[in-house]
Amino acid sequence: MASAPALAVRLWVCGAALLLSAALLWRTFSRRRTYLVDYSVYRSPDSWKVSKKEYDAIVASTNNFSPESLQFMSKVLARSGLGDETYAPPSLTNVPMSLNMAACRFEFESVAFGAVKDLLNKVNVSPKQIGVVITNSSLFNTTPSLSATIMNHFGMGSNTINYNLGGMGCSAGVIAADLARQMLEIYPNTYALVVSTENLTYNWYPGTNRGMLVTNTIFRVGGAALLLSNKRQDSWRSKYELQHVVRTNLAANDAAFNCVFEVEDEAGVRGIRLGKELMGVAGQALKKNITTLGPKVLPLSEQLLFAANMLARKVYGSKRVKAYVPNFKKAFNHICIHTGGRAVIDEIEKQLTLGRETVEPSRASLFRFGNVSSSSIWYCLAYIESYRGLKRGDTVWQLGFGSGFKCNSAVWRANRRIRDSHSAWEGFDVEHMYEQLAKMP
Repeated sequence: MASAPALAVRLWVCGAALLLSAALLWRTFSRRRTYLVDYSVYRSPDSWKVSKKEYDAIVASTNNFSPESLQFMSKVLARSGLGDETYAPPSLTNVPMSLNMAACRFEFESVAFGAVKDLLNKVNVSPKQIGVVITNSSLFNTTPSLSATIMNHFGMGSNTINYNLGGMGCSAGVIAADLARQMLEIYPNTYALVVSTENLTYNWYPGTNRGMLVTNTIFRVGGAALLLSNKRQDSWRSKYELQHVVRTNLAANDAAFNCVFEVEDEAGVRGIRLGKELMGVAGQALKKNITTLGPKVLPLSEQLLFAANMLARKVYGSKRVKAYVPNFKKAFNHICIHTGGRAVIDEIEKQLTLGRETVEPSRASLFRFGNVSSSSIWYCLAYIESYRGLKRGDTVWQLGFGSGFKCNSAVWRANRRIRDSHSAWEGFDVEHMYEQLAKMP
């Protein structure tokens, strides 16, 4: 028979274990979940459509560019992976261009108000029910803020909290969703509205620096609005629940920090300079991001293979042992890659051995809408919902890259069966896309 002191110790250990288990269970079940009730991606009016040939002609008509610069931009556009039905704002397609603040505001308001109105109609939520508003636009930021502009237009309440994210690049869509998650952990029984967009009018570059001319060619009009909730009653009707957010930032590295940089060129003309090292930096950021993300999402078999490979590379050297790339298709049912350009999608497809079908939503989004910055991952998801559908429990990986330099991942799980025909994708012909892509240089 155990002595009294020994018995007391055992009882104390058992009690401590029970308390710890209870605390862990309480934390698990009391944690406020983040639901994506629904979202909307903006489709510009048909009058905003512009083919590559029309775009070349409009750019030439400005008389701002030398024949060499025009030839360079035309060559980039021809190889970009964009189709002939992308959208540009009237401020850029009218001759002469209108690059004033009124035109910038008109572009933003058309996209943001259109996306938010469509979203609120879908979810049947009043603007006054929204407790948090978050906008992200990397370069176009006004006074009053873009978030305040939305609040003013929709007549939101005076107690609504608003944030405006600037300078965060094309990966800011994930950052904005993460900020919304953090706010929903603080404020109970709340809706958070997130609006992600960029502004072509404000960012037009009329200079001659080749590293800065690229932005004139591949960016197009687009935007997305999301409604997130921590309300338990929304769990049954929401489309997704946020599972993980992994944010990687290489800002401490000078090469990474400077590879996407807003600056004046040699003639004093402001623009965004894209460095030649951009793809290499993106690869470094992706590697760090998936190294953190992998243990959270990969099955045990893939984690063991990856760990064994890392050990072998340390023992025998990285030159003798080839790096093992985990099979992320075993972790995710769908993948949404930021549509930074044809080369970006090609490289990620190659590095992660994803295959044509997996990257098709991203290729289609780039072809149909162009590089729409931080909202591109939502056009990809809208494509998946429209043409493939999702089953309850399916997982979605959204992957974005942005200045700083950043690589950000968001993982969502489908709460129910989803098959939603988004108006933005009406009439799209994927076979025609592949035919056109095969003809591109």
